Amino acid sequence: MRKTLLCILIIAFAVHGSGFAQNGYDKHPDTSGEGWTNLFNDNLTNAIFPKGVWTISDGVITASKDEAIWSEKAYDNFILDLEFKNADSTNSGVIVHASDIKEWIPHSVEIQIADDYSEKWSNVVPSWQCAAIFGHQAATKRTVKKAGEWNHYTITCAGKKIWVVLNGELVNECDMSLYTSSKINPDGSEIPEWLSNPMSALPLHGYIGFQGKHAGAPIYFRNIKIKELK
Repeated sequence: MRKTLLCILIIAFAVHGSGFAQNGYDKHPDTSGEGWTNLFNDNLTNAIFPKGVWTISDGVITASKDEAIWSEKAYDNFILDLEFKNADSTNSGVIVHASDIKEWIPHSVEIQIADDYSEKWSNVVPSWQCAAIFGHQAATKRTVKKAGEWNHYTITCAGKKIWVVLNGELVNECDMSLYTSSKINPDGSEIPEWLSNPMSALPLHGYIGFQGKHAGAPIYFRNIKIKELK
């Protein structure tokens, strides 16, 4: 009886531990496969942003001001795959589940982009550094490349779960349903006051956005592709 119970526990642990491998959210996808499309077209006519702020050249998108660029369509469950390049002291982000694109900060989830090697961002709290669920949950390790190098980001949103893969490694997995307070995270850390809605209460149907030239440093994006999940 004890051996049987032990076998059941081992099998259950193995199945749970292999969840990432089963759903494939622990690695970068093959975006040449079926179901993948470009989030934005070659001239950004299917994007929402203030006129003149965002430009595209040779497939690289960048902004001249701290204004976000948005998908024209709202999404539910999806895999988002892209590349980004930091400058010195870049602080930007990928925005998901945005139900309000004008007042997006309290009505969305931001997956942080930052130049973690810079003097400005190397010593901030971990939930403000690259690949964090901003203000809520830090990445498990630093895999972002130094300024001037391209990074590969894959962000999967399925239900209330978010997976973040940066440069080949799964560095964040967040369960939004656990974040029921707008003041304190489950680990006891304080949530920035401008994130005034509990993450667990945010609608999941929303727009996808990218933060612009924040804190005076540019950000560059390319090869932004999306696949909707059923």
